[in-house]
Amino acid sequence: MENVKTMDDLIIENAALKAELAEVNQKLSWLMEQVSDYKRRRYGSVSEKGVYSGVQVGLFEEGQAKPMVFDVASRPDQAPAKERPRKRGEMSTRLPDNLPVETIECVLPEDDRDCPVCGNEMVAIGKEVARRELKIIPAKAIITEYSRTAYGCRKCEVSEEKPTIIKAPLPPQLIKGSMCSAETLAHIAAQKCVMGIPLYRQEQDWKRNGIPLARQTMASWLIRCSQDYLEPIYSELHRLLLSHHFLHSDETSLQVLNEPGKTPQSKSSMWVYRTSGDAGHPIIFYDYQPDKKKERPREFLRGFEGFLMTDGYAAYHSLPDNIVIVGCFAHVRRRFESALKCMKEKDRPGSLASEGMLFCDKLFDIERDLKGKSFEEKRSAREEKSAPILDAFRAWLDRAQPHVAPKSKLGEAISYALNQWEYLTRFLLDGRIEISNNRCLSSSFGDPQDSPKAA
Repeated sequence: MENVKTMDDLIIENAALKAELAEVNQKLSWLMEQVSDYKRRRYGSVSEKGVYSGVQVGLFEEGQAKPMVFDVASRPDQAPAKERPRKRGEMSTRLPDNLPVETIECVLPEDDRDCPVCGNEMVAIGKEVARRELKIIPAKAIITEYSRTAYGCRKCEVSEEKPTIIKAPLPPQLIKGSMCSAETLAHIAAQKCVMGIPLYRQEQDWKRNGIPLARQTMASWLIRCSQDYLEPIYSELHRLLLSHHFLHSDETSLQVLNEPGKTPQSKSSMWVYRTSGDAGHPIIFYDYQPDKKKERPREFLRGFEGFLMTDGYAAYHSLPDNIVIVGCFAHVRRRFESALKCMKEKDRPGSLASEGMLFCDKLFDIERDLKGKSFEEKRSAREEKSAPILDAFRAWLDRAQPHVAPKSKLGEAISYALNQWEYLTRFLLDGRIEISNNRCLSSSFGDPQDSPKAA
């Protein structure tokens, strides 16, 4: 009889089992969400177009609600027209007009010009372009010799002890004492940096053409010319970049093999800095660094004063006070989009994730309507139209957060928006500040979602 459980014991045990089941279900939901997000990243489309086009009722006043436009790049009515399919043989009519044309005349031999009916000699009555072909002439290598003439004075030869001799000047040499020409270096650099052909493959190609040009030689040419000609331009562009008042920045990870002091598996970083839309001449600047320490942007931006549009990476928040950090609403929207795409199709309409996206899309719609306006008009319109939406969005975030699992995709989206709220609302301060960092992301390479973000 001692093993018989009382009703109170059963109630307590039942409550414990229910709590354990709820915890297991929460973990299972989180794991399934991670699997769904991984599959979407790995195999799904990278487009940011929305998956649900319904209208959320109640978020905005009646008459203001519009169909959700999830494409932050363009409206549906501005989508480019689809290119018509090319017909068979149409390639020959689409070649550039400035290509030189080589005409090959196809004529009948004189012996074959007799009429097969009456035997009389036939005469030419017209010509037609029967077909066109694209002929590729492989690059050829030549040796350029500079011969210069020496001039001497015959009178000085007689009257002076040392004759006067003047030689014609030579044009400047790209690398003193080297056989490298500007054309050769441009070819090597384009093959490596544009076409992605490493130097050892270029070395093999040179050998097939009978030219023994070693990869070490090509590497030394590239390094020397980068130091002599590109670094001064790089430094001047850096100076001009820091003279602007509004900048964008982003960072992405990359792997560099055989880097001194690092294992091949370790990650390096490429930072991109660029001017904003107020710049008359855009400057896009790439800065390679072996890590993502907070000292990297601090060193690069030394001397800059103004607004810096970034993501939520914590390294930017340790910059000096004279640099005002502005948050990116595209990063906020992308997190709500990720949460929405991890849901089943039937659960998406009316969900919290779709409501969060609607707030972001409403702000982007206002920015599209302001395109082409003056900076002062943008600032005034944002105060009138965007500020109330931001207030409603913040109240919605505060209400929604307690009802969402913190580690879920939706929980992460809400937490990110709340943690970055101080920076996200700063685009209201000046019409020259943009609402998102998409201008900088379009200049980056790699997946911007791979960058570490501050929680």
